[in-house]
Amino acid sequence: MMRPDTMPFLQLNALHFGYPDRGEVLRDVCLQLAPGEIHCLIGRSGCGKTTVLKLAAGLLTPQQGQVQLKSQTVQQPTSDMGFVFQSPTLLHWLSVIDNVLLPISLHGAVTHDHRAYGEQLLAQMGLATLRDDKPHQLSGGQQSRVAMARALITRPAVLFMDEPFAALDAITREELQRDFLALCQTHGTAVLFVTHDMAEAVYLADRVSLMHAGRMQAPLQIDLPRPRHSAMRYTPAFNALCEQLRHAMDATL
Repeated sequence: MMRPDTMPFLQLNALHFGYPDRGEVLRDVCLQLAPGEIHCLIGRSGCGKTTVLKLAAGLLTPQQGQVQLKSQTVQQPTSDMGFVFQSPTLLHWLSVIDNVLLPISLHGAVTHDHRAYGEQLLAQMGLATLRDDKPHQLSGGQQSRVAMARALITRPAVLFMDEPFAALDAITREELQRDFLALCQTHGTAVLFVTHDMAEAVYLADRVSLMHAGRMQAPLQIDLPRPRHSAMRYTPAFNALCEQLRHAMDATL
């Protein structure tokens, strides 16, 4: 259910999509995302989560249905969008700060204000002292933080995230989840987030949608207070929501 004080600014309306070698992979997928909302998609491998993400971001075109951002049809990625994927995909010959500024430099000159904002993002991610390092000098968690800063450098209204923390150890993943939530709150960024991890989905999201066989079930509202904190993971309310998702997942077997 949408929060009453907001209107959806990203809408997926009855999307159908298939690949030539796989046939139909999505059918009648609908989703609404409000400004500043975090919506997680969860489901087994091959259920269509990443395809939904790519359609929402304009990286794929639906064969039926429509994607709208701010009431405009999405036909390709726009400057209102940021992307973070499972691999940080940093350019090894660029410094940390230049990797962060890459989306700006690809479209024009990098100004002093751009550079100052990039350094501010790095400071918020705890990477201020590493601004001149190269990616190979960073840990996996640090590389993921750089990728998040790069996604935010254009001040996007919405982030599309495809299992960005999946390859990290549990402690680093929890630290990044905390920092990610703080950044989203600071910047008012909406997020469509794909994950296999039910606890991650409950911790991050305002709503969680379970996908199965190319269809999307009604979202589960995550009525946990914000800001979220690590101790919340051990509360009865948190565990009950995880159990509810687990039962929904088991029902798709």
